[in-house]
Amino acid sequence: MSHLKPFIPSISDDIRASVETELLQIESDHDVKIVFAVESGSRAWGFPSPDSDYDVRFVYAHKPDWYLSIQPGRDVIERPISDELDISGWDIKKALWLLLKPNPLMLEWLSSPIRYRWSDLDCQRLIEFSKKPAHSSACLYHYLNLGKRQFELHLGQDKKIRLKKYFYVLRPALAIRWMRLRPQDIPPMNIQELAEGLDIEPEVTAIIGDLIERKATLKETESFNRIPELDQLIQHEFNWAENAEKEKSKHHLKDEADELFRAIIKSIH
Repeated sequence: MSHLKPFIPSISDDIRASVETELLQIESDHDVKIVFAVESGSRAWGFPSPDSDYDVRFVYAHKPDWYLSIQPGRDVIERPISDELDISGWDIKKALWLLLKPNPLMLEWLSSPIRYRWSDLDCQRLIEFSKKPAHSSACLYHYLNLGKRQFELHLGQDKKIRLKKYFYVLRPALAIRWMRLRPQDIPPMNIQELAEGLDIEPEVTAIIGDLIERKATLKETESFNRIPELDQLIQHEFNWAENAEKEKSKHHLKDEADELFRAIIKSIH
């Protein structure tokens, strides 16, 4: 049986210091407290290139009075994108509402292997809550549309493609396969855990492992020939997702989400 090399996330001390400086500035500029901040891009997905940037995503909370205004405030904070850092975040109220759907991006942020900030108690509360909504239909819809959109944009009928874009289609396909074979479990964020937790032919696993190793040494713009085995896997999972039975989300959890929202606001301030 073929196995992928374990994913070992790594962020340099210099980058961590730069991210922390930005997070402190955000807290000062917007008078908020950050609940958690994580890596969400290819460095957390398990297939970074040497020149990959850093995609920092965070959830924050305002002081209680901010939420008592008759005028709703903006629930997103974004920093100007630099050559290395792409930083943005959501208000805790927005984050909890998205967990109710649930929103797969929030599920990924909570499972990211790279953490810059992490409030243990509040994050554990969010993780436990995230397991309660029915996640299959929302995740299927997200990953199917994400994968198909990336396929149309970057693969299509082209015979030669950028390695980075291949992974952008492969990861959603593997997430769908995970939901098909393990419907009770939320798909993990990085591609190594996705592939290892599934029944994939050894030769296909070996191909994925080889591509991950190649991407670790190549620039983002490098391209190569299409691989029929991966194309077949991708198309099979997309076809299944198109016809999968839909599951209703459990919006009756709204009261519990409200309680968690109040608890986090009180604990962080």
